Amino acid sequence: MHATLPLLESGSFPAISRSTTETLQVNLGYKCNQTCLHCHVNAGPTRTEMMTQETVHEVIAFLQSAGIKTLDVTGGAPELNPHFRALVTTARNLGVEVMDRCNLTILLEPGQEDLAGFLAAHRVKIVASLPCYLEDNVDRQRGKGVFEASIRALQQLNALGYGTPGSGLELDLVYNPQGAVLPPAQPALERDYKRRLGDAYGVTFNRLYVLTNMPIQRFGSTLVSKGRFDEYMNLLKNAYQEANLDSVMCRSLVSVDWQGYVYDCDFNQMLGLPLAWKGRPRTHLRDLIGADLNRNPITVRDHCFGCTAGQGSSCGGALAA
Repeated sequence: MHATLPLLESGSFPAISRSTTETLQVNLGYKCNQTCLHCHVNAGPTRTEMMTQETVHEVIAFLQSAGIKTLDVTGGAPELNPHFRALVTTARNLGVEVMDRCNLTILLEPGQEDLAGFLAAHRVKIVASLPCYLEDNVDRQRGKGVFEASIRALQQLNALGYGTPGSGLELDLVYNPQGAVLPPAQPALERDYKRRLGDAYGVTFNRLYVLTNMPIQRFGSTLVSKGRFDEYMNLLKNAYQEANLDSVMCRSLVSVDWQGYVYDCDFNQMLGLPLAWKGRPRTHLRDLIGADLNRNPITVRDHCFGCTAGQGSSCGGALAA
């Protein structure tokens, strides 16, 4: 795999700093039942990295001390971590909203037959990957049969009340472009998703998150292999919108890797760019208990143009209508 960090060092992205931390995004491990072309984590079935029970307890201690509003759980497939359910249960008992970044097909894996029911019982918000509403496009990006399995999982969630107005069970979908292009406008694409999935499969959901592909890890390596890395970076830089700086996710989110080390965002985590704190080469979550990160400088490189290009991109989708 081609390393992209040396290609992101121009220093042309503006300096920014953190505000109040509201979201703790925790990567429970890189093991996944899928291998997707756009995956910035480079997750897959052969990955063995997994957060331990001890580190999960440190996550819980931070949640208790820092007044975090939202626990955003990701992977890989975070549900494959044996401590996933204990973390979710404890966080909900603390009154913390929990978001599960779910690839949908995990709900159909052997041993996960009761997973959807568990998520519903704990009123976990599901943010589910579905990079297109067309079967061929999804299977090309994520593997043969993934679209059909994803639809079955969505129907299972709908049957539990997910995506139904007034149920309190929120189901959001995530779109990624097929290649080295900016995503289309989020509101219009959301309408298309709802119409196409509703008419063809009876599937309902709350919101669509439109995300820009990041030029790192598996996707970035593919760009390098095809000789299109510089072209894509120029596209992102030329579409830069300064107004998006006010609401990029790194201002209010701390990202935690499977070992408990902290970063300004998930993308920095994948590039090995740690959160800057008191001159440490890297900082563990336990070291931030009681710390005030407000106005702390954010570590930036040129991949940050991916979050500020056009309508913007964050873990919650587009930054501008």
